[in-house]
Amino acid sequence: MSKKIIFFLLFLNVVTFSFVYELSSGNELQVIFFDVGQGDSIFIETPQKHQIIIDSGPGNKTLLEKVSSVMPFGDKTIDLIILTHTDSDHISGFFELLDNYVVENILWSGISGTSSKSEKWEAMIEVEGANIFYSNEINKIILGDVVMDIISPNEYIIEKYSKNANDISVVSKMIYKNSSFLFTGDITNKLEKEIVNEDIFADVLKVSHHGSKHSTCEEFVVKVDPLIAVIQVGKNSYGHPADDVLTRLSNFGIKVLRNDIDGDIKISTDGNNYKIITNKK
Repeated sequence: MSKKIIFFLLFLNVVTFSFVYELSSGNELQVIFFDVGQGDSIFIETPQKHQIIIDSGPGNKTLLEKVSSVMPFGDKTIDLIILTHTDSDHISGFFELLDNYVVENILWSGISGTSSKSEKWEAMIEVEGANIFYSNEINKIILGDVVMDIISPNEYIIEKYSKNANDISVVSKMIYKNSSFLFTGDITNKLEKEIVNEDIFADVLKVSHHGSKHSTCEEFVVKVDPLIAVIQVGKNSYGHPADDVLTRLSNFGIKVLRNDIDGDIKISTDGNNYKIITNKK
C-alpha cells in the first residue's frame, strides 16, 4: 500500500472523527413533552447534555419507557428532576424512575400531599442520595448555557395557597440564549395573576392544568406572549382542554400543540430558531 493511500485513509479517519464529535457536542436545547396520557411529563436535554425531567405522568411504566428511548445507551443518571406538585398525574411515574436511574438533584416545593403516593415520594427521595432543593429557597439553576429561573412558589405563595395543591406547583422559566420556555404545572388563574409581574415572557408556554377552564386567563397569556403553547392532555372526563382556552390561544395567534393529537412533542432550539417534531396520532 502506497504512503499516499495510507495518508488518505488517516485523513479520512480524522475527518470522520471530527464530524462525529461535532454531532455529539451539538448546540441545541431539546425539550420533549412526553405523551403520557392525562398527565404531565417533560424531558429536557441541554446543549451540554444535562438531562432534566419535569413531572412524571400517571405511571404505568410509560415514563420509564419514554426516558429509555431518548437517553444515551448505558446512561442511567438524571441530573435533575422537578416535581411541580404531588398530584397523582404528576408524581406516579417517578417511582419507577427512581428505582432504575440515579438522580443527582431534586427540586420540589417541599409541601407534602395527603395521599400515600406523596408519602412514598418522600420516603424514596430520602434514600436516593440526591441533593434536594426547595422552591422557596432557590431562585435560579444554572446548567451550562441554560438558566432556569424558579418563579413560584415562594414562602408567601405557599402560606397563602397551601390548601390548593395546584397553586403551589413549581413554576419555572428556562432560558437558552434568545429562547425561553415557561413550565406552569397545574396553577389556576388565581396564581397566574399573582405572578404576572414576574419575568414570565416566554416563546413556549406549557399550558397549565391540561388546558383547564380555570387556568390560562387572558391577562396571563398577554404577559407571557408565547409563540407556541403545549397542552399536556390525554383522554379524560374533565373537559380538558376547555374550548374557552383553545379559543383564547387561537385569538392571540398562538400555535397550539396537544399530546392527545400530536403524540410526543419535541421542540429543539439553537437559542434563536425553533424546530418542532411530532408523531401525530
